[in-house]
Amino acid sequence: MNQNRMMLGLGVAVVLAFLLSSFVYKQFKQVSGVRSTATQHIVVAAVPMPLGSRLTSDNLRLIPWPADESVAGMFTRIEDCANRALITPVAANELILESKLASKESGAGLPATIPEGMRALSVSVNEVVGVAGFVIPGTMVDVLVTGRLSGNQSADNNITRTILENVRVLAAGQKIEPDREGKPQTVTVITLLVSPEDAAKLTMATTEGKIQLALRNIIDSKKVAPPAVLQAALFSGAPAPAPAPRRAAQAPVVAPTPSPYVIEVITGNKRENKSFPNP
Repeated sequence: MNQNRMMLGLGVAVVLAFLLSSFVYKQFKQVSGVRSTATQHIVVAAVPMPLGSRLTSDNLRLIPWPADESVAGMFTRIEDCANRALITPVAANELILESKLASKESGAGLPATIPEGMRALSVSVNEVVGVAGFVIPGTMVDVLVTGRLSGNQSADNNITRTILENVRVLAAGQKIEPDREGKPQTVTVITLLVSPEDAAKLTMATTEGKIQLALRNIIDSKKVAPPAVLQAALFSGAPAPAPAPRRAAQAPVVAPTPSPYVIEVITGNKRENKSFPNP
C-alpha cells in the first residue's frame, strides 16, 4: 500500500515538473522572440572625436537600440553619415545625430564649423592682447580698438572704442579644440567668428589702429555698448571735443574797384569836374 502511494506521488511529481518546465521554456522563448524583433542598430562614435573631425567607418560603430525608442536625427547605417564633419565634439559611444554634423558639402576641419552667413577672421595677437593665453577656442570676447581721431594729428586725441561684443573664438593658432583642463595657450593668431559687416570693422581696426581682446564669461551674452574713452578726457578730465563742422563752400573774393581820379578844370569863368579812371 505504501509502495503504491509512493509510486503515485512520484508520478504526480514528474508530471508537475514536466508542466512547469514546459511553461518556463515557453516564457523564455516568448521573451527572447520579443527582444529579437524589437531592436535595431544605430550609429555611435567608436572613439572620442574633436570638433571638425571627418566621420569614417574606422571611428564609427553600430550598437543595438530599442526599436520603439527612436531619437530624432539618428542614423541606422554608417554609410549614411560617413564623410561628414562634426560641428561639436563627441565622446566614445555617443549617438551620432544629424544636428551634430555639417552639411555634406562643407568638408572637414575649421570650414565645417562656420555657420552659413558667418565668417572666420584671424587677427594677430600677443600674450597681452590674447589675455595671457586664456583666449582659447570656445571662449567669448569683446574687441576694443585704439586709434587717433580722424582729421586730428594731436597725440592727446587718441580714442579707445569697443567695436565688437560677445564674439566667439573659433581657433587659437591652429587648434580648434580647447584644452580639456582649461590651460592657457600662448599663440600669435586668434580666429574669430564674425558677420561679414563685423569682418570689415575688424579688418579696419587691425589695419588703422591697435586692438585688444577682453575675455568675458561664456554665459554673459548681454551687449552693453560702453562709451568710447578719449585720451584727453582720461588724463585731464577735459570734455570730449566736438566734431569739427564741415566748411561751407566759400564764394570767390572780388577785389574792390578803386575810386576814379576827379580833377577840376577851369576854363575862363567856367568850372568843370572831370573823372579819370584809377589804374
